[in-house]
Formats: sequence, structure tokens, C-alpha cells
Amino acid sequence: MKIDLLSISTSPPTDISKEEIKKETKALKEEMNELQQLLYAESKHALLIVLQGMDASGKDGAIRDVFSAMNPQGVRVHSFKVPSSEERRHDYLWRVHKMTPERGMIQIFNRSHYEDVLVTRVLGNIDDAEAEKRFGHINDFERMLTDCDTIILKFYLHISEEEQQKNFRDRLTDPFKHWKHSIKDHKMAKYWPEFRQYYQEVFEKCSPEIPWVIVPSDSNWYKEYIIAKAIVDTLNELDMKYPKLNL
Repeated sequence: MKIDLLSISTSPPTDISKEEIKKETKALKEEMNELQQLLYAESKHALLIVLQGMDASGKDGAIRDVFSAMNPQGVRVHSFKVPSSEERRHDYLWRVHKMTPERGMIQIFNRSHYEDVLVTRVLGNIDDAEAEKRFGHINDFERMLTDCDTIILKFYLHISEEEQQKNFRDRLTDPFKHWKHSIKDHKMAKYWPEFRQYYQEVFEKCSPEIPWVIVPSDSNWYKEYIIAKAIVDTLNELDMKYPKLNL
């Protein structure tokens, strides 16, 4: 699907109540906890959650705040950073495939296989022709996962450049966030137009049958609501049931 990020607001709608949305989010998280236990008990499906976004878009916070109510036995998180020497000796999807969830589990990707058609293009590590090949690889990879009972939810955390800079400043002034500060992040922020273009290509060309959820993320309370609602709606569609007592 074609998405123009510049035409999509990074802020919550003006006609909603922050307090009401926060109440709804609390209820959604309680329901999500129940559904996660059911997913774990039934063990017929797996859920893969992909979180993408610019640096300081709030991926870590979303993972902490949305999933904190879940049973940690059924949820795993993996952050994809610069490939290690071992990972570079394999195909670029090798490190991703081995982290996909088993049935009954929820796996969260903080960044993902999409980095290999995003930052690699921005840095000039691959050209457009190679990117097109990788779009096909990713499509086949995700179709294979869905054919094997893995549901995939893909979220793009959509923040403004102004909000990103505010978050960068917070990392300099808040002692609890100093550890997140990186000169590299500031350098990469200069490539907003390129990232925007490549993200829009990803939205259009990668697994269109698994559409991206564009999450306005300048306000954490609204971001959490959108993610939690999408997860609850998706799990409810599975019509899961607890296994019967086997005597």
C-alpha cells in the first residue's frame, strides 16, 4: 500500500480524551494478558511483533509499557543491532529466522529484518537493485512464517523530527537516560528524507497482505493504546480455546 508519511500526523487526534484513552489502554492490557495466557496454553499459533521507527521514536518505552502486564514466560524480546562477525558470515536473514517465535509464544523485534533494506540503503551498503531482491526475500520469509501459524504485526512508530530532537535532549539532561545517548543517532537523524523514502517503499512493497500499522508516536499514551488495541484485536480473531482436561 502507498503511504505518504508527510501526510500523516504524528500527534493523537484532537477529538479524543487522553484520560479516556488511558482507561481504555488499561483495560486492553488486562485483556491482552488473558489472551497471551490463552495463546500460551493452546500453543497453536505464535505472534511476531515488529517494531520499527527512527532513533528515539519510543520502541523501548512501548515494549516496557505495553507488555509489562504479561507473563514473562510467554514473551521474548530481541533487539537487532549491527550484525556480529558470525552473523555477517551468514545470509542476512539467518540471525532473524532463529529468533522467530515458537507456537504459544509472543516474540517482539526491536528493529528487525527491515533494517537490511533501510539503514543499509541510507549508508550506501546496498543499491536499489539489491534492495528489490531483498524485498522479495522478505516477502517469501514472512509468507513462510504465516503459513506455519505465525501471525505477524508490524508497527512503524511515527514521530516528528521535533519530537525526536526533544527526546535526544532528554537523554542529555536526564541521568536515567544518559546511557541511551549516542553521537551516531544524531548523525543518522540528518538522513530523515532518505529514511522516509525507503520506509514508504517498504510499506508498499513488503508483504502487502501484512499491512503496517502507522502509529502516531509523539504522545506515549496514544502510542500505547494503538499498539495494545491492534494486538488484542488480532488475538481475538484467533478464536482460541483452552485445551480440555486429559485424564
